[in-house]
Amino acid sequence: MDELDTAILRELQRDARRTNRDIAAAVGVSPTTALDRTRGLYRRGVIRGARLDVDLPSLGRSVQALIAIRIRPPSRVNIDAFRSWAITLPETIGVFVVSGNEDFLLQVAVTDNDALYAFVIDKLTEREEVADVRTSVVYEHVRPQVVMPAEATT
Repeated sequence: MDELDTAILRELQRDARRTNRDIAAAVGVSPTTALDRTRGLYRRGVIRGARLDVDLPSLGRSVQALIAIRIRPPSRVNIDAFRSWAITLPETIGVFVVSGNEDFLLQVAVTDNDALYAFVIDKLTEREEVADVRTSVVYEHVRPQVVMPAEATT
């Protein structure tokens, strides 16, 4: 990643719907150069795609939580099975397989606290491999708009 790749990446992260001509003007190169570099970023796997950022409350999912889950026994079969099951749940918006005291962090979005309680009690704790569950309600989820390569941040 050179400075031009980094600049194009920054502009695309700000708004992936911008035209190639707009990106080229923002970074000071020709549209052909910007398009070639953008295609290179896709080819190298730096850019894997574009996602739509939705407003969860507008979808009726105003309560978010992070749920730490411990699996016992922590075998590959149990970990793989739980991960495969958890990602299919409509409440799930993120699954993190982690190290430490827990095996998973689930990020969920539900309608209200009653729905969160039902999710934890009726879905998670009913699984025989779930040994422990700790739930933290998310008050606010703040993310950086742009993520730069490590060498650009030092």
